[in-house]
Amino acid sequence: MGAFEERWRASLDDPEAFWLDAAQAIDWHTAPTRALEARPPFYRWFPDGELNVCANALDRHVDAGHGDRTALIYDSPVTGTVRSYSYTQLLDEVARFAGVLAGLGVGRGDRVVVYMPMVPEAAVAMLACARLGAVHSVVFGGFAPRELAVRIDDAAPVVVVSASCGIEGSRVLEYKPLLDKAMELAEHKPGKRVILQRPQAQAAMGPDDVDWAEAMATAEPAASVPVAATDPLYILYTSGTTGKPKGVVRDSGGYAVALAWTMANIYAVGPGETMFTASDVGWVVGHSYIVYAPLLVGATTILYEGKPVGTPDAGQFWRVAAEHGAKTMFTAPTAFRAIKKEDPKGALLGGYDLSGLRYLFLAGERLDPETYRWASDLLGIPVVDNWWQTETGWPICANPVGVEELPIKPGSPTVPMVGWDVRVVDGSGQPVPPNTDGAIVIKLPLAPGALPTLWNDDDRFIRSYLSAFKGYYLTGDGGRIDDDGYVYVMGRTDDVINVAGHRLSTGGMEEALASHPAVAECAVIGVADPLKGQVPRGLVVLKAGVDRPEEELRTELVALVRERIGAVASLRDVDVVAALPKTRSGKILRRTMRGIADGVEEPVPSTIESLDVLDALRPVLRRGD
Repeated sequence: MGAFEERWRASLDDPEAFWLDAAQAIDWHTAPTRALEARPPFYRWFPDGELNVCANALDRHVDAGHGDRTALIYDSPVTGTVRSYSYTQLLDEVARFAGVLAGLGVGRGDRVVVYMPMVPEAAVAMLACARLGAVHSVVFGGFAPRELAVRIDDAAPVVVVSASCGIEGSRVLEYKPLLDKAMELAEHKPGKRVILQRPQAQAAMGPDDVDWAEAMATAEPAASVPVAATDPLYILYTSGTTGKPKGVVRDSGGYAVALAWTMANIYAVGPGETMFTASDVGWVVGHSYIVYAPLLVGATTILYEGKPVGTPDAGQFWRVAAEHGAKTMFTAPTAFRAIKKEDPKGALLGGYDLSGLRYLFLAGERLDPETYRWASDLLGIPVVDNWWQTETGWPICANPVGVEELPIKPGSPTVPMVGWDVRVVDGSGQPVPPNTDGAIVIKLPLAPGALPTLWNDDDRFIRSYLSAFKGYYLTGDGGRIDDDGYVYVMGRTDDVINVAGHRLSTGGMEEALASHPAVAECAVIGVADPLKGQVPRGLVVLKAGVDRPEEELRTELVALVRERIGAVASLRDVDVVAALPKTRSGKILRRTMRGIADGVEEPVPSTIESLDVLDALRPVLRRGD
C-alpha cells in the first residue's frame, strides 16, 4: 500500500484512534477522550470535547506570536480595492463585532443570518458568531426576498447582518430594499439588523437598523465562548426537491478537525502560505476554504469580489494569484470554462508570474476531461478534481497531494479521502463489480464534519439521505469505481437517461461534445420520446471567435458522440446557444431544462445566476412540443 492508502485504511479500520490523533491539530478547551458516539442512524464526533472554532482560527495564532502574519487579503476589482488584514487586525475586528452582536442580545446557540456581498465584513460576521457560540446562516447577498424570508423563518435569527449593496459585475445591487421586503414576508421578526454602508449605495435606515461602523466604534471586544464539539457552528441551506430548502447543520468539533486535516493532506497549504479560493461565502466552498480552513492552519486566505471574466477581463484569476503569491487556487470548473470561452488560447496568462502556483483544485460540478486538459496544458501544474457536497463540508474524493501525488485520471476526482467509505450499488442496494455504473453511496458513519442532521428536521434528514439503502448515505450521484479504486462521478442519478432500454450517462455524451475544439461548454439532457422513452438533446456554447456554420458543427458533434458512445446514444439534436442556465455556484440546471423540454415546469432553483439565460432558452427547449 502507498502512504495515503495506509492512512485511508486506518481511518476506516480504527476511526477512534485515527480521528483522536487528527484532533491534536486543534486547540481544545476540554480535549475529547472519544472520537465517535454512534446512535444509528445518528452519529456524533468528539462528543465530550469542548472548543471554540474562532479561537482556533485567530486567537491561537496571535498567542503563538504570529499576529503579524497576513490572515486575509481582500481583492476587489469591481471597486478597485485591495486590503490586507494581519491575524492581530482580523482578531480585533472579529472580537469587536462579536461585542456588537452580544450587545444586541446574541448568545450561545442563537442564530444570526448573514446576507452579505464578498467583503471582509462577511467573514468577520461569521467568525464573530463562532466566537460567541452563536450559529450563523449565510444567505447569498442579493437573494430574492421570498427565499430570504423562508430562511429567516426556518433559522429564526436574533439578528440579521447585511450591507447596503453588492456589486454584480458592473451593476450595483441594493440589498436593503430586498431585506426590507423579506422582513415584510417573514413571520419571524429578528430584533435588529446590522447594516454595512458601502460607498456605492447608501441604505435608508429604520428604527431597527444598526449602522455597522457606528456600532463598531463603541464596541467592547468579546471573549471566545467554549462550546461542545457537537454544537452547531452554522446552518447552510441547500435547495430541496420540494421547494423548501434543507438546512444543513455543521457541527463545530468534527468540522474543525476535518478541515485542518484537509489543508495539510489534500491542499498542501500550511502556515504562512496563501490559498486563493474563488467562490462565495454563500456556498459551502466559501465557508470551508475561504473562511475557516485556511485560518485554522495559520495560512493566508484571499477573499475575491469579482467574476472570472468581465471584471474587467478573463485574466483576473491569474492577476490575483500572481500578485498575492497564491500556492493553491480553488474554484469551480464552470469558472474555467468561462475563462476558456473568452480566452481560448490563454493569452492573458502571459502577463503574470505564476511560478509560485503549485496546484489548481476544481470542484462544484463534474470536471470534464476537456476542461481538465485545457487547464493542465495552460498552467503546467497538477489540476486536481475533488468531489463533495454541501452536506459533506469537505472533499469525499480528491488527490491527497499533501501526502502523495497519485496519478491523475481525467474524468475522475481520484480516490476517497480518509473517513469516507464509498461504494457503488445497484437499484436493490447490492454492490456492483468494478467499472459498473450505479448509485454512489457512503457507508455510515460519515466522516467528521459531515452533516449530523438537518436543522430542526431529523425525519427529513433520514428520508432524504438514509432511507434508500439501509446503512448508507445516498449521495444522489451516479458513477463507478475502477479497478484501481478511482471514483468516476458521472452526474446526478436523475441525469442518467433511458434510451430504448439502454441506461446512458449524459456525462459521457458531454465529454464527447466538450472534446470538440469549438466548444467552450455543453450540457446534454434527456427528453421524453414516445418511441424510445427518452432521447438526448445537446446544447453547446462556442468559444469566443468561433465562426462556423451551425449545420456543419452539428454534424461534427453528432458524429463525435456516435464515435465515443455508439449509435445507441441516438444523439441527433444539438443546438448552439449563447449561454447555459446555472446556479451561482456554477451547476448547470439540467433538471430545469429537461422539464421545460418535456412541457413540465420544474421549480427554478432560487440560486439561479440569471433568469434571462433560462428564458432565452425556452423557445429552443420547447421546439419539440
